[in-house]
Amino acid sequence: MMRIFRHISPCAIPTALAIGNFDGVHTGHMTILATLRARAAALGLAPSVMTFEPHPREFFEPLKAPARLTSLREKLELFAEAGMERVYLCRFNKKFAGISAQDFMHSTLRRTDTRLILVGDDFRFGAGRSGGLNDLRDQGFVVETLADVTVDGTRVSSTAIRAALTNGDLQHAERLLGRPYSISGHVSHGDKLGRELGYPTANIYMLHERPPLFGIYAVKLSGLGGPDLPGVASLGVRPTTKANGKPLLEVHLFDFDKDIYDQHVRVHFLKKLRDESKFPDLESLRCQISLDEQAARDFFRTEF
Repeated sequence: MMRIFRHISPCAIPTALAIGNFDGVHTGHMTILATLRARAAALGLAPSVMTFEPHPREFFEPLKAPARLTSLREKLELFAEAGMERVYLCRFNKKFAGISAQDFMHSTLRRTDTRLILVGDDFRFGAGRSGGLNDLRDQGFVVETLADVTVDGTRVSSTAIRAALTNGDLQHAERLLGRPYSISGHVSHGDKLGRELGYPTANIYMLHERPPLFGIYAVKLSGLGGPDLPGVASLGVRPTTKANGKPLLEVHLFDFDKDIYDQHVRVHFLKKLRDESKFPDLESLRCQISLDEQAARDFFRTEF
């Protein structure tokens, strides 16, 4: 079972450590984690990850930071699936941002008894990003790096995945991620407008209000204990009924009428059907929802 440490503390077994933000935990990240796990097994070390919450760019530039691909919970679940035994979850605040490179090596890495570090070629650390790979090696740490992973000629990165999602290219995003893009959260109560229109929806609470994609999608929903359920989802600000609305993820499941409030579910985005639009009245919106449902059903009939 994976253990999560919110404070740096010594452990009985020495550590093999991957360090990074790991937003998306994409195929490049998974290559790092798989390599780390294999090297740790060969050396008798505990495969471990050090990551940061919030993302450093969210701390330094909250209004300019890119949309997150994964919540903290989703990231931790993916670390566990990758076979990590420990996660060092460092709270990125003013104090942490001010730690010098020397202090990071001595007060953080030494305390975890780190014997092997696996990072990208561009890894920097410490206040002002002053530390680099040579500094780690000068202090006696064994440091290994991996070459970039490419898919379809594209370097796999969180930035490339965000671009694919923004452009509605879910297939390319899926290849970069190694799985369909998804958002998880608890089903919460909404204003019940979908039910009034004849299309009841599950409202999925999103912790972060700047998702990397917007629009209408064919989706599948998992987490209810049975097979994934097909449906159509809207992710947007509902301009027909709201002024200055916050982003909301709503999922209409086909041929489904059970109460799933408070359940934690995951929505897998499979095909973009259209952009979000503002309609002149609710009847026009209802007619478009009917067309969206049919388009999603057609997609599942031909693709699955």
